[in-house]
Amino acid sequence: MIDIIQITVLGLMLGGVYALMASGLTILFGVMRVVNIAHAAFIILAAYFSFFMWERLGVDPLISMILALPLFFIFGVVLYRLLFPRIEGSPRFAEMTVLMTFGLAFVTEGLMSYFFTGIFRSAGPPYAQDAFIFGDLFLPTGQFYAFSVSLLLLLGLWAFLKYTRTGYGVRATMQNRDAAQIVGVDVRRVSTISFGIGMAVAGASGALVSFIFPFFPSRHWQWIAILLSLIVLGGMGSLKGAVLGAIILSIMQAFVSDMIGPTWAPLTFFGALFLILMIRPEGLFGKQTRA
Repeated sequence: MIDIIQITVLGLMLGGVYALMASGLTILFGVMRVVNIAHAAFIILAAYFSFFMWERLGVDPLISMILALPLFFIFGVVLYRLLFPRIEGSPRFAEMTVLMTFGLAFVTEGLMSYFFTGIFRSAGPPYAQDAFIFGDLFLPTGQFYAFSVSLLLLLGLWAFLKYTRTGYGVRATMQNRDAAQIVGVDVRRVSTISFGIGMAVAGASGALVSFIFPFFPSRHWQWIAILLSLIVLGGMGSLKGAVLGAIILSIMQAFVSDMIGPTWAPLTFFGALFLILMIRPEGLFGKQTRA
C-alpha cells in the first residue's frame, strides 16, 4: 500500500509540471487553431536560460522564472507579429502553421546546438537533490516546488481567462472565432496576446524543467510528442482537459516505470494517444465537430 501511495504522489508531482507545459500549447490551438510544434523547443530554450542564470550568476531557477515570463511573452508577441498575420486569411492556415512551426523547431534546435553544444545539462540548486521524509514516504523537494509553482501559475491562468476582459475575448475566440469577431472582439489582438501567453508559459515551464530533468537541444522532440498526447487526451483547446490528461497520464507513467521499467514509461503517452484517437477522437473534454 505504501508503494502505491508513493508512486501516485511522484506521478502527481510531475503531472502538475506536465500540465503547465501543455497549457500554453492547448491555448494556442484553442484560440488560433495552431499546433505549435516548436512549443517544446522553446521550453528547452527557457531551460537553458535558467541553467545559465544559475551557472553564471547564481540565480535560483525559481527566480529566473520570474524573469523568463515577461521575456518570453515579449518574444512570443514579436514572433507572432512577424510570422502569422500574413497567412491568417489562408484557407490552409492550419497546415501552414504546422509546417512553419516545424521549421521553427528545427531552427531553434540548430541554434541551441551551435551555441550550447549537445551535452546534457541540469541546474543544481540545493533543493533539487533534497527530499521531505514522511515516515516511509518521501517527496523530492524539487518536484514539490515545481508542482506548487505549476499549480499557482495554472490557477493564475484560469483566473485571467475567467475574470478579465481580455480573458473574455480569449474564451470567446476559443469558442467561435468568427462570432467573436462579429460581436467586436479584436481577434488579431487576442491571438497576439494568446501567443505571448503560450510563450510565457513555455518560459516558466523551462525554468522548472531545468532542475527536474536533464535536457539537451534535441530533447524537445520527445517533449512535443508527450505534450500532444496530453492535449489530445484532454481535448484539443481545453485547458481543463490538458490538466486532467497530464495528471492521469503522469500517474500511469509512474506505475509503468515502476512495474516494467523506465524505458517503457514514455509508451504510456503514445499508447493513450492511440487509444483516445480510436475511441473518442475529440478527447475527454473536446467538442464533436460536424463535417
